[in-house]
Amino acid sequence: QVQLVESGGGSVQPGGSLRRSCAASGYTDRQYSMAWFRQAPGKEREGVAIYFGGGGTDYDDSVKGRFTISQDNANNTLYLQMNSLKPEDSAMYYCAAYLRPGRWWQNSAAYAYWGQGTQVTVSS
Repeated sequence: QVQLVESGGGSVQPGGSLRRSCAASGYTDRQYSMAWFRQAPGKEREGVAIYFGGGGTDYDDSVKGRFTISQDNANNTLYLQMNSLKPEDSAMYYCAAYLRPGRWWQNSAAYAYWGQGTQVTVSS
């Protein structure tokens, strides 16, 4: 069993930055992929960025060039640095772990473990 505990997030003005963290504990196979998702009211949960277990990253087009996903293997922690934030980035943000083999990374149903989620609000 893997536990994911998130921190960071909060409120910021447009153009500002925030950093999210997601600490994994329990069975921590460092070969599994970890990702960030977000869900705005009335919308489906969407994949924002992924750090593949075998190395490499991918991003949703809406955040490319603004968000950076990274991983600290020594501390089993996943990060999401969010820069140049826009009001449309406002949502509940979740980290997810263990992408099931053969599944598309932006499919939320493809992940076995989820963090508790934290609200990110971008507003002037």
